[in-house]
Parts: sequence; structure tokens; C-alpha cells
Amino acid sequence: MHHSPRPRQTVTRLVDGRICAYEPTADATGVLAPAAVFPPSPADDVTGRAVASDLRHAYYTTLDAAVCVTADGTEVWRSPFEPRSDRRHGHRPGCMLSSDQRVLWVYRPDAMAGRDRPDQWVALDAGTGAVVAQADLDTVGHGGLQLPHPADGHVLLDVGEGQDGSVVYRASLTGSRMDLVAYPWDDRCLIALAPDGRQFITIDHGQADVAVHTYPDGAVRFTLPVDAFGHDPDEICMEWSGGYLTQDTIVVTLAGETEDEQEWFRHYRVDTLSGRVRAAFDAHTDNPYDIEPLGDGSWLTTDPSGHPVRWTDA
Repeated sequence: MHHSPRPRQTVTRLVDGRICAYEPTADATGVLAPAAVFPPSPADDVTGRAVASDLRHAYYTTLDAAVCVTADGTEVWRSPFEPRSDRRHGHRPGCMLSSDQRVLWVYRPDAMAGRDRPDQWVALDAGTGAVVAQADLDTVGHGGLQLPHPADGHVLLDVGEGQDGSVVYRASLTGSRMDLVAYPWDDRCLIALAPDGRQFITIDHGQADVAVHTYPDGAVRFTLPVDAFGHDPDEICMEWSGGYLTQDTIVVTLAGETEDEQEWFRHYRVDTLSGRVRAAFDAHTDNPYDIEPLGDGSWLTTDPSGHPVRWTDA
């Protein structure tokens, strides 16, 4: 079984208002100490974050801007979202660094922000904050998940539109042009991209099944409904969480209620080569969304302090 030697990108957490960056090495388990800490500007409410792999700069979004800072809090650049929004809720911009660290990809839920324009996907020069490319999206989203492909320079974006579903895009840059492709569904939520980038997983927006897709075409390799895990689909659902534990193993989370209406959830491994469901396992968390598989056989949960905890089967 193939194991990636380390996570593909620096792991970040927002702890006590500061952006913390972690580099989980192969033998690091337990509560992780940050390798670098970045204070945002005091007036900024951070909605999304990323840290360069050399730990020299942190990037973050607020409701009205994308910002780059150094470890001492010096602001390198600020790219405002104009016009400034007077709406404080319902929209959470986010950002992600490209695999080569040169581009900061920013999802802007401008429709919900009341900017009288479609949602925007923007590629910024990570060094200067200048706009490299920008595209209108046919969505009215609240927030978005962005995933960088490890090899081909493409980025995947899942835009969550609340009860209206979820739209998944793929984009790349050609000079100052953003080449944008929308996948042909609005009822599947993107969860994770495989460590080698050859496949990705989605969860049905209605929480009925999990699917493994080939990349980049999105063709379905196999789908597993709730009953494939030995549960009644009328009573149990899949959570929109999980990811790639290794290249060939994904984590899927199911949830339900006991007879006295106590919520429960359970994590399962699935072999992506065979499509076979393996036994449930203890992920060491009481929150179905507090699990971040790293693709190298380990996963993260969150300590009460806010710092990540790294676990392995061993």
C-alpha cells in the first residue's frame, strides 16, 4: 500500500486569533506545536487562511479582503473586495495557495455579500496581491472548499449553496485567463482529492451515499449507499466529512440517533481499489467533522487548546 511521506501542504489552525502553521513529520504524534505563528491585523476577522510552505508568509481572507502578512504581523499586501459589504453573515470568503506557492486562489461569495454581482473566483499573485485572473461563477454560495491538484496546476472548488445544493468547478491558469470547467451536477459535495490527484470523493448533498470519481473527468468509479455500511438508510445518513487516509483508503462518516434521541456517529475505512467497506475504527474525536486525514496513514483531530492532534493506527 502506498503511503505519502508527509502531508501535501502545511496544516493551519486559527488559535486564539492567530494563524498557526504545523508541519507534521513522519514520527510526530499527539498534540502538535506550531512551526510558525502569524498575527492577523487587529481589526480583521479571519474567514479563511493559508501559510506558505517556507513559513515566511501567511495569507487570509476577511469578509472584505485578502491579506498577506509576515510572522511579525507586518502587512505585505491587502487586496480589497469592492464594494465593501454591509452584510456580516451568510458569506465566508476563503483562500488557498497553489501547489507551486505562486498563486493565492480566493473564493468570493459576492452574491450573498450583497455586491450585486455573481460569485467570484480570483487568482492573486501571492507575492504582490495583484489579480492574475478572475471569473464569474453561476452560484449564490455561502462558502467554498478549494483543493489544489498536486501535479497539474489545477484547482477544485466546491461552492456550498445551502439547501440549494453544491456546485463543483475545476480551473487552471493560462497567462491572465482562468480556464473554468463546471462538473455536471449540483447535488454532490466535494470532500477530498487523492494524494496522487488521480481521483476524488464526493458525498451526496442529501447524505445518501459516497462516490469515488476519476480525475479530471469526474466519472464515477463506484458509489456506496448507506446500506453498504450495514445501516438503515431511512434512519442513518452520511456526514459531509472524511478524506484520504492513504492513497487507497478513504474515511467515511455515518451518523444517526439512538432511541432516546442521542446523536452518534461512526467512522469507516473504504478500500478505493476494491470498493470494499472495512470495519469501523476509533478516530479519537467526539465531532464528526473534526477529522482531517493526511493521506500518509495518519489523521488530525483538535485538542481543547485548539491545536491539532496527530493520530496513527499504531
